[in-house]
Amino acid sequence: MRSLTIEGAWIHEPKAFHDARGSFHEWFGSEVVGDATGRALALAQANLSVSRRGALRGVHFADVPPGQAKYIKCVRGAVLDVVVDIRTGSPTFGRWESARLDEENNRSVFLSEGLGHAFFAMTDDATVVYLCSQGYAPEREHGIHPLDPELAIDWPADIRPLLSAKDEVAPTLAEMKRLGRLPSYEACRAFRSGLPPA
Repeated sequence: MRSLTIEGAWIHEPKAFHDARGSFHEWFGSEVVGDATGRALALAQANLSVSRRGALRGVHFADVPPGQAKYIKCVRGAVLDVVVDIRTGSPTFGRWESARLDEENNRSVFLSEGLGHAFFAMTDDATVVYLCSQGYAPEREHGIHPLDPELAIDWPADIRPLLSAKDEVAPTLAEMKRLGRLPSYEACRAFRSGLPPA
């Protein structure tokens, strides 16, 4: 695993083994994650979503504490996966980083509590699985409009985005900051420092 440019996010690019039967790779390993991040990933929930081409999900995040760390992989088709730094006081606040996840490159993305997450389905039947450190709790879950001009995420220009009704009316980053609904960088760092070590 290697760090992304946003502190608290990593990408895993495992080696795949191919033979006449097909292929094999280890897409998650607690030791691999622990060695890279210095922390254990508690597993509270595992999700699977199937999206048609153009589906745009996010930008989603949860209140910290406890937040929700995620380990994301695309097992069929392809998605553009995006991590957004929404932590007030962070040196990279408002920045985003993307990675193509697909069934060929076998990549996974890990993001810590307090970071925003979104993905764009590049193919029909894009199937994403993700491991979560906390279960879904609607009262702690929030969204930022993925087409917010301030974020200016470079979504594919040749595919019309399809948003959920909830994401369609999500506030902008500036609105969420003004409302005091964004996690703070210091609170996120403090929370992570209290997690069990790897």
